[in-house]
This record gives sequence, C-alpha cells and structure tokens, in this order.
Amino acid sequence: MNYFNYNGKLLQENELIIGPTNRGLRYGDGIFETIKYINGKLILGNEHFARFWKGMQMLQFDIPKHLTPEKLETEIQHLVKRNRLNSARIRLTAIRGDGGIYDPKNHHPHYIIEAIKLPEDNGPLNVNGLQISLFEDAVKSIDAFSNLKTNNYLPYFMGAMFAKQQQCNDALILNSKGNICDSTIANIFLVKNEIIYTPALSEGCVAGVMRQALLQFLKANNYQMEERAVTQVELFAADEVFFTNSMYTIRWVQSIADVDYANTFTQKIYAAFVPTIC
Repeated sequence: MNYFNYNGKLLQENELIIGPTNRGLRYGDGIFETIKYINGKLILGNEHFARFWKGMQMLQFDIPKHLTPEKLETEIQHLVKRNRLNSARIRLTAIRGDGGIYDPKNHHPHYIIEAIKLPEDNGPLNVNGLQISLFEDAVKSIDAFSNLKTNNYLPYFMGAMFAKQQQCNDALILNSKGNICDSTIANIFLVKNEIIYTPALSEGCVAGVMRQALLQFLKANNYQMEERAVTQVELFAADEVFFTNSMYTIRWVQSIADVDYANTFTQKIYAAFVPTIC
C-alpha cells in the first residue's frame, strides 16, 4: 500500500481528502509540480520549489509562514522512505479549499505530495524515437498564467488522449497564434543546421525547469540557440527535434505526422548535458 501526504499527514492512497465543494475539484483552482527524486536527492529541487512558490503567489494563495521549501522537502523525504523508494516521481499539488467562484472560505493552500516509483537512472538517450502527433482541436492561451503548471489542464489532457488514439507517444499543442507551444508533458526544441530553437515563454509554453536548465547550459557552452516563436513550417523543416521534462531530461523525436528526424546533434547535447544535473 502506497502512502501520500495531505497537509503534513501521511494517509493511505485509498483515503478520501476532499468533498464536492472543493475549488480544486470544481474549478481546477490550483497548481502542481513534478520533481524527480533519485537516491535521496531532488533533481533541480530549488528550481522546482521556486516555480511552485511563484505559482502560489500568482494564484493569490495566502502562504503560511510555516510552509517553506525546507518543510516540504523534509516531508517528501519522509514519504519516499515510508513508501520504500530509492527513486520516485514526486507530484506536489496545491489547491484552494471549499467555496464558490467568488467566496472561498479562505486562500490557504492545501497541499498533496505523492511519490510514485521510477527507474533509478536516465540511461542512454532513448533508442526508439518518439512518434508525435499534432493536436489542433484545442489551443493554449497566451496570458499571465500560461507559463504555470496549473490544474486547468484541458488542452493537454485532450491532446494526450488524441495521441493515444493515434497510437503516438505524445502530441504537440499549438498556441492561440497557431505557433508551436509545447507537448502535453514536455517542452520542445528544434535543431536546424546545428542551431537550436525553442518557443519563447511569451508563446505560452510552460516554463519548464528542465527547459531552463538546458538553456543555461547551452548559453554557458556557446551553442547557437534562439528563444522565439516557432512556426509549423519551421517544425516540419527541422533537422532534429527533441523534448525536455523533469522526468526523462531529454528524449528525441523520430517523427511528427509524416516527417522524420535524425538525432546526431541531440545525442551530443544529451551526452554533455545530462551528467551536469544528475
């Protein structure tokens, strides 16, 4: 039996914690963070907590003084130990409590910590490239909240369902301008003539922690790269495409729709970058 943490208490995974008037359930009023835990360490933990705190502030939570990154890290360590895990996918969620649209009882964050077993290391770059579809039935808005990982997940959720129907590994989400935003679970990078491109945060993509870590690495090591709008035409004309997220670092994309991509340059980036963070 796995355990999870709800507001500092360890509960069994089948225990119920919210009712029908909970705002997180009713309105998706909350945010979440996904952190990789390997052998006692949270990978890029400080960066994840910084994004989580920024999100709570933007959603106007009243964060109590006793709730700190240090407290949550201690509770994560306790939970991982209780579930007897050496490596885990940590999901940290904050939701508002009960109430209607305009009358929540208060703005205190209720937090949930989950720990799910993961393989203990990244290993080499994925041998079988990802098969990706392009989801066009919903678009990602570009606004003050677009870069957050909120519980308002509908375009991503429906995109993931579409990818499964298409027998693909993932799907790309477009923004409201019709440009490439991100995938349902990852940020996207393109390579053309050994120049690396990724959608800028102003294009509405999630401000991925692994995305930012890779960008800092690329800049520090004098790779040619650009953050800007990326069109569908540029996507299909790219030499290589790869995804980043906190669970698998980098994965290369073999095909999108009917277009195939190589991975020679991606392998070089992977080999140089992954040892710096793991």
